[in-house]
Amino acid sequence: MESGTSSLQPPQSDPLDAFPQKGLEPGDIAVLVLYFLFVLAVGLWSTVKTKRDTVKGYFLAGGDMVWWPGLFSVLMLAWIFLPIYIAGQVDMYAGAIFIQQSLHLDLYLAIVGLLAITAVYTVAGGLAAVIYTDALQTLIMLIGALTLMGYSFAAVGGMEGLKEKYFLALASNRSENSSCGLPREDAFHIFRDPLTSDLPWPGVLFGMSIPSLWYWCTDQVIVQRTLAAKNLSHAKGGALMAAYLKVLPLFIMVFPGMVSRILFPDQVACADPEICQKICSNPSGCSDIAYPKLVLELLPTGLRGLMMAVMVAALMSSLTSIFNSASTIFTMDLWNHLRPRASEKELMIVGRVFVLLLVLVSILWIPVVQASQGGQLFIYIQSISSYLQPPVAVVFIMGCFWKRTNEKGAFWGLILGLLLGLVRLVLDFIYVQPRCDQPDERPVLVKSIHYLYFSMILSTVTLITVSTVSWFTEPPSKEMVSHLTWFTRHDPVVQKEQAPPAAPLSLTLSQNGMPEASSSSSVQFEMVQENTSKTHS
Repeated sequence: MESGTSSLQPPQSDPLDAFPQKGLEPGDIAVLVLYFLFVLAVGLWSTVKTKRDTVKGYFLAGGDMVWWPGLFSVLMLAWIFLPIYIAGQVDMYAGAIFIQQSLHLDLYLAIVGLLAITAVYTVAGGLAAVIYTDALQTLIMLIGALTLMGYSFAAVGGMEGLKEKYFLALASNRSENSSCGLPREDAFHIFRDPLTSDLPWPGVLFGMSIPSLWYWCTDQVIVQRTLAAKNLSHAKGGALMAAYLKVLPLFIMVFPGMVSRILFPDQVACADPEICQKICSNPSGCSDIAYPKLVLELLPTGLRGLMMAVMVAALMSSLTSIFNSASTIFTMDLWNHLRPRASEKELMIVGRVFVLLLVLVSILWIPVVQASQGGQLFIYIQSISSYLQPPVAVVFIMGCFWKRTNEKGAFWGLILGLLLGLVRLVLDFIYVQPRCDQPDERPVLVKSIHYLYFSMILSTVTLITVSTVSWFTEPPSKEMVSHLTWFTRHDPVVQKEQAPPAAPLSLTLSQNGMPEASSSSSVQFEMVQENTSKTHS
């Protein structure tokens, strides 16, 4: 360490090298290998423990899960910022940033290795393997993340040191007469300016709440775990534990990321596009490397391996959940509809093959994520959530709390809402946000309407569409809303009225051998031996 450098500061490095030489040592690799073996053993053990030879056992863990494995859910959310199905590929890219640089492996080689292990116990064990391995990985995430949080605060002198030093964390190569690379003045504020902020407070309060409602209440990744619970009490216990753990992301994610900017301003806070391109292959900025940079430079041998396992755990947690849930939707909702007489064995095979296809598609999607995330992976995920999730959330809420909502209203609400969301999504891909030193010449729809505000607009349009179409079309029948809305959940079950069965047709053979129709209580064919013999004669 150079003279004059604080004992709490890590060694300085070439600002053009985001990951200077330091990687995983033999002790770290040993911890990582042991972790992989342990997780694989837990996954394989769960395949023996649960009934995975039936559709319910494979996709719903036999409906026999207790409450405590459910606590992984909020940590999965915390590490990947709202995992939606399209974010399965984002998860791999985010994890690959860490894996590639720490192990010095090829990006796709690292991804294929992780997916191979993930697919083994997901395909073999179904939801039970996913839940048990995720419960184990939650413990690893908590230990590793809390440990790194302690090292991070110690490196900057606690919370007061963080508040003081964060606004002084500037890249040494930043232009003095440029505003690029400056820390935001509202960095420590939750409620930020509604017009000029990167996260306006009305958008956070309302626009972000709608996709969050979709995730926690309707997303297959979460709902499938509650359906796998032993009973309602266990399902509520898992949700309650997740709610308590929800306070942790601020301390185990946000603050360590800010500490990383303080300790490594030349890399994490780079402002020159050419330098950023050399550091992290992204001219828009290198904020995505903040966490892995902190892990590799700050933690001692052994703990680096543990944190490597934590990052891999977060990646595998979300991927296994997405793979299993998407497989469930395809098998039970699509394939079972196309082949209603499919056997349980066929459904099991289809579900496992679909997981393998998802793995392949996910690998092929990595370059798209790598090219479009623009230095802010968090913004990429949040914007996609804001464009695609509000219509589904609104339709779900309307269906639960307004029994007048019908199929036509829900259909046209989804069609219009998703169409508008896809238009904005495509525009975002076409008109990429310019760098700090470039003029913003994007269309007004993209430049002036924040993605969180667009979420609010999209929700309002969907709400009006569902309400209008449902009101001017026929209401759903009583049997369609019985026990299926909040206000009818205690109503007696209403069976669909059926018309009395028509009298079956009885056919007899007349004297000339021609059939005659008559009404009877059962279908019968009366063949008079005498007449038959005459006919044949």
